[in-house]
Amino acid sequence: MLFKSQAQRRKFAQLLVERKISPETYEEWNRETGSKRLPDHVKRKTKSTRETSAKRTRKTVRPKRTRR
Repeated sequence: MLFKSQAQRRKFAQLLVERKISPETYEEWNRETGSKRLPDHVKRKTKSTRETSAKRTRKTVRPKRTRR
């Protein structure tokens, strides 16, 4: 797995110092990431407005009841 940001790399280094993850795990992630230039932070992806507005505007239509 690759590090996505510098913040994530720092967090894993902190966990390594606290011995919550193994040195092998940290080295594996670090090796796979390589010397890539990472952003400091990565924001979560948001849902597109088209999807959310379509969900809001949809109404459930009930079939009309017929009298007997």
